[in-house]
Amino acid sequence: MLAMQYHRYGGSEVLRLEEVEEPHAGPGQVRIAVRATGVTPADWYLRSGMLRDIATVDFPHIPGIDAAGIVDEVGEGVTGTAVGDAVFGLVPVADHGGAAAQYAVLEAWAPKPQSWSFEEAGGAAGNIDAATRGLTALEAAEGMTLLIEGAAGGVGTIAAQLAQARGLTVIGTASETNHGFLDRLGVIPVTYGAGLADRLAPLAPHGVDVVLDAAGKGTLAELVALVGDPHRVVTFADFDADRHGVRFSRSPAGESPGWAGLPWAADLADHGRLTVPLHAVFPLKETATAHDVSATGRARGKIVITVP
Repeated sequence: MLAMQYHRYGGSEVLRLEEVEEPHAGPGQVRIAVRATGVTPADWYLRSGMLRDIATVDFPHIPGIDAAGIVDEVGEGVTGTAVGDAVFGLVPVADHGGAAAQYAVLEAWAPKPQSWSFEEAGGAAGNIDAATRGLTALEAAEGMTLLIEGAAGGVGTIAAQLAQARGLTVIGTASETNHGFLDRLGVIPVTYGAGLADRLAPLAPHGVDVVLDAAGKGTLAELVALVGDPHRVVTFADFDADRHGVRFSRSPAGESPGWAGLPWAADLADHGRLTVPLHAVFPLKETATAHDVSATGRARGKIVITVP
């Protein structure tokens, strides 16, 4: 099969489209013919070697943690899913990737919502997993006010909608050019940067209860000051979290409490309550460009790769 992979750490130039052996579904897994896969910051963090001290990869390595496609193999012990089903989901966490290929193995999945294209579904599972983990860690509940730092990106847009489905009021930081976009998602927009507390005061007169940082722009100290307790802040993107007493949310090998969110998210989608805004869609051969666009930190919504 064709897959995009790299043989060493480096910039996007290390990515190569090559023929590789097909993977096969093990117990509790399914294999899909991939139609689309998402690009997350974790993909280029890993590729660059930025995470080598906490998440090493075996070379050659295929990026891509989530995908959508058609099931063509069902592993031992799998029930409720059959060959020919359209699904979206996550590759094995311990593998740190593998979906940027013609075939991929999933260890967590749900039926693809009829309301989503394969492109939308291909970029959904990783962000649903992350958002669900973050909201669960914060014990986010109905009636709370949530601030999302970096709300217009892939994980921010999904977290905002899942939080609203839980009954939270969501305020999101973004550049002014993205305020209309957030407003259409039901998010109260606010400009990021210095003086955030003053701008939040009229928007949240009773204060902000919890914060998700999806931007990783070095604002954790200010975000903790807003809520008065580092335990009420979770970051997906700031590796300086420990210094501020903030939890850094990432999928631990072998388990992910966010997986349970996939079926619920699919149901929300089919009831018109969850969309996957797409920033850009690239063919598999242009994965390097997709990584570079992601690395700018300016994507509005999700970056997705389609697979032939």
